[in-house]
Amino acid sequence: MQTGPLILVLLGALLITIAGGIGVSGATVAALAGLQRDGDFLTTSTERFDYDSYALTSTRTEVNEVDGLEDLPEGVATLRLRATATQPGQALFIGVARQTDVDAYLSSVNHTELVDLRTTPFRALYRDVPGSGVPAPPAEQDFWTTSSSGTGMQEVTIDLRSGSWAVVVMNADASRSGVVDLQAGFRSTLFAPIGVALLLTAALLLLVGIPLVLIGASGLGRGLDPSLSASRHGRAMAPDERHRLDARDPARDVLPHPARLTGHVRPGLSRWLWLVKWFLAIPHAVILVLLWVACWVCTLAAGVVILFTGRYPATLFPFTVGVLRWSWRVQFYASVLGTDKYPPFTLAPVDGYPADVQVPYPVRLHRGLVLIKGWLLALPHLVIIAVLTGGWSWAVDAGADPGEVVRTSGPSLLGFLALVAGIALLFTARYPRPLFDFVMGISRWVYRVMAYVLLLRDEYPPFRMDQGPDEPDPQPHDPGTPGLVEAGRPAPAQRDF
Repeated sequence: MQTGPLILVLLGALLITIAGGIGVSGATVAALAGLQRDGDFLTTSTERFDYDSYALTSTRTEVNEVDGLEDLPEGVATLRLRATATQPGQALFIGVARQTDVDAYLSSVNHTELVDLRTTPFRALYRDVPGSGVPAPPAEQDFWTTSSSGTGMQEVTIDLRSGSWAVVVMNADASRSGVVDLQAGFRSTLFAPIGVALLLTAALLLLVGIPLVLIGASGLGRGLDPSLSASRHGRAMAPDERHRLDARDPARDVLPHPARLTGHVRPGLSRWLWLVKWFLAIPHAVILVLLWVACWVCTLAAGVVILFTGRYPATLFPFTVGVLRWSWRVQFYASVLGTDKYPPFTLAPVDGYPADVQVPYPVRLHRGLVLIKGWLLALPHLVIIAVLTGGWSWAVDAGADPGEVVRTSGPSLLGFLALVAGIALLFTARYPRPLFDFVMGISRWVYRVMAYVLLLRDEYPPFRMDQGPDEPDPQPHDPGTPGLVEAGRPAPAQRDF
């Protein structure tokens, strides 16, 4: 496999991945800026806090010392706090001050410190600070940076500044105990410029990453299957080559589905190696993450080309099939546990390796189907595949805290079957054949659907599992069998599982 094009693909995919993260962050920040229009604050829900002491204080809040933070214009970072007494006519005080001043004010006073908040469900955790003194009325103190006192809702706003700060809520007459509803809000004039800067950065990375992926994938595709590139330029195809490009000739036997997945259990599998295969496959997993990013970029580009020409770009087709092939070899090694032979780092077919994926190049593809294949027509298959391969999760009552829910997850069906196969290997050194055939059936279904979603073929995947290491034997074509039509040819009869 050519190293140069592969490096271009991986570098481009890395840039696209970074652009995706930056773009999501930028869109989030820009949305926050939109929510702040006309001076609005981003607010929390209003929650109730009760305390049996003279004051309720926040935990120590540190704002790191940053040069120039004190000189920032107003509105760059503004915090708003609203407090409402629950007892009618009760005068309430809320203030913000330096932590040292608050500590001195409440040094000998019994007060309650808010140490933690949980949101789902809401729960406040407090720490009681003992003391025997009685505080002076808070509104008479002169150390507050900002404060508000009176009946009804009280509101304070403060611009973010360096230092250690504390929020204090108490009865205005300094009496003991209280119940208060609190709401916090925040706004910043930096959200809009930061959001725009992040989105522009993401766009720039995409402008660099997408061409790198397409150029590299085309180079790899030409190296994987030069015949496709040659046929694109009008070279006459040999009969055997034409047979490979069009496996759906009604004059011959036809295949159940053109996407062919094979996997053969190797004899003498290790009893224990399956315990560490997931770790040994990590280098492949890292590369495959980037290759799949590149694969989806190529699929989007191919979709545009198919929409206007009805043909899949010949140099991108072998690359996409190669990503499927690489993924299946790693899955066969680390998940299916069908071989102890380490997967090769290549997109190309490898003679002698027990797992492979083959998808013949389609002569023509339906232009309109490209718009609905991957998300609408494939939806029933995707639901079934999610059930067969996805992990299950369920919620249970925590018991100790009413209303608190703990979410528990379980392994996927394929993961469970792999565990059963591993245990069988550990104790018997044999892979149960019925289990292997069933795993192959699920995997074959998955890869047929993937070939369809990736726009490689127009044949709709059958709703069945073709079990076993090899594809089913070809079946004679029945001209009277109704089915899908591709490029003017009738679809082959489908055999039920």
